[in-house]
Amino acid sequence: MSKPAVVLVSGGMDSAVVLAIAREQGFSCHALSVAYGQRHVSELDASDRVCALLGAAAHKTVTVDLRSIGGSALTADIAVPEQGGAGIPITYVPARNTIMLSIALGWAEVLGSSDIFCGVNAVDYSGYPDCRPAFIDSFQQLANLATKAGVEGAGIRVHAPLMRMSKADIARQGQRLGVDFAVTVSCYQADEKGRACAHCDACRLRAEGFRDAGMIDPTRYR
Repeated sequence: MSKPAVVLVSGGMDSAVVLAIAREQGFSCHALSVAYGQRHVSELDASDRVCALLGAAAHKTVTVDLRSIGGSALTADIAVPEQGGAGIPITYVPARNTIMLSIALGWAEVLGSSDIFCGVNAVDYSGYPDCRPAFIDSFQQLANLATKAGVEGAGIRVHAPLMRMSKADIARQGQRLGVDFAVTVSCYQADEKGRACAHCDACRLRAEGFRDAGMIDPTRYR
């Protein structure tokens, strides 16, 4: 019987590849998406498509209203910049990955799972502090201090298989695993049909990844 794993799935290309990796490793994948008040809500529709196409054993969407505290161009009425500047960009959502991993941790305990997968990346990324190896290592330590599974059970492992991959590497890995990138949405301000803006940092990184991998970019632009 396959071991259960909780896989964070946003609907973007990175999390789709992570879901495919977890499935290839033999896990029964329980996909978790979070509706946190993001302006690019069409990514949640994309997560439904990704989970269906990649054979997730279950898919749950949990709602957390981060728009109520704002502080990010993705959760407040702040313009999304067309290109990143110096420092941590305004598209950083305060505590987002901490909150998402915490929800995943709770579900993993309920499922009796020791494994959580997420798509954070510290190579071709926007410079968010919660996408670094030190954050993942620290969260895993917290998970094993704060849970019954950590104190009495087998412990919790947080897998971040894309951490040191370039976007081109991720695109190639997805191609190898049969990921249909046409169903994914990465744009920070995608419209209700999932069409991308072609100008934001997420669009730029995605387009460069496909180009550097020598692959056709299936992104739909408005």
